[in-house]
Amino acid sequence: MKKGRIKVMQGNEACVEAALLAGCRFFAGYPITPASEILEGMARRLPLVDGFCLQAEDEIAALVSVVGASWGGAKAMTATSGPGFCLMMEAVGLAASVEAPCVIVNVQRGGPASGQSTSTAQGDLYQARYGSNGDYSLITLCPSTAQEMFDHTIRAFNLAERFRIPVIILSDEVVAHIREKVFIPEPDGLEIAERKKPAVPMEKFVPFQAGEDDVPPMPAFNTGYKIPVISQAKSLNGNRGNAREAEAFIRRICRKVDARIAEFADVRTYGDEKAQTAFVSFGSVSRAARSAVDMGRERGLPLRSVEVKTIWPFPDDLLEKKLEGAKRIVVAEMNLGMLRNEVQRVLRDPEIEIELFSKIGGLYPLPQEFLRFLEEKR
Repeated sequence: MKKGRIKVMQGNEACVEAALLAGCRFFAGYPITPASEILEGMARRLPLVDGFCLQAEDEIAALVSVVGASWGGAKAMTATSGPGFCLMMEAVGLAASVEAPCVIVNVQRGGPASGQSTSTAQGDLYQARYGSNGDYSLITLCPSTAQEMFDHTIRAFNLAERFRIPVIILSDEVVAHIREKVFIPEPDGLEIAERKKPAVPMEKFVPFQAGEDDVPPMPAFNTGYKIPVISQAKSLNGNRGNAREAEAFIRRICRKVDARIAEFADVRTYGDEKAQTAFVSFGSVSRAARSAVDMGRERGLPLRSVEVKTIWPFPDDLLEKKLEGAKRIVVAEMNLGMLRNEVQRVLRDPEIEIELFSKIGGLYPLPQEFLRFLEEKR
């Protein structure tokens, strides 16, 4: 059993605690509900570990600063909500293009635009994957509890360093502000990844030449290596590439993630794994789905909850495996069907009924509503 301590904290506070343990030493952000506690926590804690916290003039500057800090050699993070996430989209593409490992926390609230600043929602699902222009791949994690927020934050940093990509944590207001017990392991009980460094001297180093894993080594600016860092599609030496070089570059930055989904995909099942009726959800809605499964069990209803923890790249194969034997699938989410669309794309069996239980407007779905939905739609 791992050594550690248990502390009651909000999901946003758990994010701060985990980021520091993962080695984050630079944070830039702009105050926005319901993510502000992350900025506040990092502002208090980072100076105590020789880190740096920047309250930027806006979310654009925040993420661009994070990209620069990453290239400077620091593990770096930002946090925002929907409106700020919109402003960050160009810099998300920048981070993917210059292959700067970083973590972006989006604590979702109601939208579009300013929407509902103090209410919960899950409307940023597609934005997390397709918000910036062009072809690129990144990883998006979806916690449902304060403990998962802690665990996913450490995992996000590890994945970012390993793949040299921006990793998004798609939280929401419920996860951000709920207070729960969180187990915090001792630092020596954590597995912390570091980015791959060059193994050859500068005169032999080719900046964007990768090995079999498609991830090139990454020197920091202060280590004597001279590297062009540009936002354009590039050649192996980092300069602007021709058509052939641009194609090779774009294919590589997508392949390094997409070809290795099996290594990090995470879909979990709660309840009766053989039940023919299954709820599919992500984020905080999974909490209500689990409770609905428990309530159904008390009534003699065999149910299972299938919870998607890595939402992008979408875990097609693993989700299909977790839903084997299900004849009725209810996709529950706080938007108008974004996850449902992905489930329908994966499960193209006409004998499987896929329904949408959607709740928007800022109110969280109750477990009783899940069971009522099953009865009314029967």
